[in-house]
Amino acid sequence: MTLQQSTFRGFANAVDPTAAELRAWAYQPDSVPLQTMPQDWDLLVSGDRLIGTLFDLAMDRSCPARRFALHCLYIYAADGIRTSFRAHPKRRLRKLVEQAEEYGDELMVTWAHNSRVLLAKPDLFDYHDWCEGGLVRQSRRLA
Repeated sequence: MTLQQSTFRGFANAVDPTAAELRAWAYQPDSVPLQTMPQDWDLLVSGDRLIGTLFDLAMDRSCPARRFALHCLYIYAADGIRTSFRAHPKRRLRKLVEQAEEYGDELMVTWAHNSRVLLAKPDLFDYHDWCEGGLVRQSRRLA
């Protein structure tokens, strides 16, 4: 799956980017390095409004910011599960997990598996793994 790429012209508001801005940045991430983004930018963009875009980016093996998008999916799943789905709808997470299982590569299938494990065993939550990129940097299937 390759998403249409467009020229990235910068964020009108980096704290609240549009889906089009996020998508354009993801294909040219060096244009605005992550280090220059607002603090906790990953947490800011990992909400319901942009999760579909982040999912598409994580599914695209050619996306230069794919690992960032996958990291945001881990944040989204953990946030939903840990808040008993007060933060995000359970049906949306379930739909994303099912799509990753059906159409995703190993990274996405692992994310889906880990999300299901956390759903069944919320006590396995580890902030470093789920919210600081640990499961992206060292991909592994939780038991």
